[in-house]
Amino acid sequence: MPAVPPQAGPPRTPGGSPASPDAPRSVSPAPGAAPRRTAWAEGVDRLRTAATTEPGRLRIIGAVLALLVVAFGAVTAWQMTERSAAADNVLHRSQPLSASAADIYRSLADANTAASSGFLAGGQETQESRDRYESDIRTAAAKLITAANSSEPGSASARTISELNELLPQYKGLIERARANNRQGYPLGGAYLRYANDTMQNRMLPKAEQLYDRENQRLGSDYAEAKPYPWAAIALGLLALGALAWAQRRNYLRTNRVLNHGMAAATAAGLVVLLWLTVGHTLARSGLEESYDHGVRSLSVLHDAQIAALKARGNENLTLVSRGAETMTLPDKTTVDLYDFNFDKDMKALTAHLAAAAKLADDQAGKKPVHAATADMEVWKDRHSLARKADNNGEYQLALDRVIGSKDKKPTGVCFDGVDTNLRDAVTHEQDEFQRAAGNGLDAMTGLPAGAAVLAVLAAAGALLGIGRRLSEYR
Repeated sequence: MPAVPPQAGPPRTPGGSPASPDAPRSVSPAPGAAPRRTAWAEGVDRLRTAATTEPGRLRIIGAVLALLVVAFGAVTAWQMTERSAAADNVLHRSQPLSASAADIYRSLADANTAASSGFLAGGQETQESRDRYESDIRTAAAKLITAANSSEPGSASARTISELNELLPQYKGLIERARANNRQGYPLGGAYLRYANDTMQNRMLPKAEQLYDRENQRLGSDYAEAKPYPWAAIALGLLALGALAWAQRRNYLRTNRVLNHGMAAATAAGLVVLLWLTVGHTLARSGLEESYDHGVRSLSVLHDAQIAALKARGNENLTLVSRGAETMTLPDKTTVDLYDFNFDKDMKALTAHLAAAAKLADDQAGKKPVHAATADMEVWKDRHSLARKADNNGEYQLALDRVIGSKDKKPTGVCFDGVDTNLRDAVTHEQDEFQRAAGNGLDAMTGLPAGAAVLAVLAAAGALLGIGRRLSEYR
């Protein structure tokens, strides 16, 4: 009897129980069959196959050309947008804020000087001195508000501004106490004035100087971001133009056609972008460098000169206010008047700053006020020596007249006012120079990011149209 083959039963699990009919079944590849290829590998194969035919090669060339030109336009737009924004910050944000910080310092120092001058006049404080003090306090308060609105919340600058806002009313209170006691002839007024001066010199002005330094650092950072050449964009531009030139030469060698309108238009557009980028940024960089060399640097030195003059005038006044009550011992054991010693130190600093400002001034309009301030400073030194001689000889009223007397007595106050006025004129001139040069630098980049993007898109379209015309010959 023939054997009956066993009937196939349902599939079973490894444990021997019947498997569910809906369970997925693993399919083992047939012996010797190749594993399934990835989509990436299949795409590479298709690309390799397409490259063996002329239409396929043309499509690849067209895609690469379009990609290069678009990348060139995108990188140009990106880099020039960053540089244009930094240049705009230099012109409209960081430099004005740096100038405002310098004005805060100058206003506070000038208020302190005006207060000491008014104190020396005793109960007969002039209205001019009072008005100058009040104007300086209002200017400092207004500039602090402007700086606070422009600073980032929680930043070091914001904290410094907040501290100055707290110290300003305290300082004003001390000055008013000094005036009230001085008008009644009480010696306590001098103590209040010296305490107010210590508050200004040791607490307020150092904080104002910190604010000024931080704003200058921000200004330097904006210059550092605006000036570097966009090397990535330039390199991509050269690469794109080289690829377009190679594609047109290839077209000429294969067809003997000298001109492909689409690729010629793409080359022209790319060349325009590259030239615009190179020339525009070179002009912008030149304007920014000029604004720094003949604007920012000069302004920095002039601000330092203003501060030195204000400190010198304040110390000159306090020398008479203290009447030798404040002294210091030098390393050689010599005892000197503290404020007179500081006056000499400030005048040396003023001399150095004025010499530096004269060297940095690049035209006669900039040199003239600096030279005038230097001449006033020299006269100031001579008259101060006469005042100190009178004071040391016990002629206090004569010394007082030579410091804060009427103009016909040729006091040192007239010389200080001349230095201060001429330095303000010099600052105004250099500020105008900065605005002109920085504005020219910013204008040189105007429209470049958007223009580069538009021309790059047109260049890519031209390249694709040029390749498309060649492809149409194979249909």
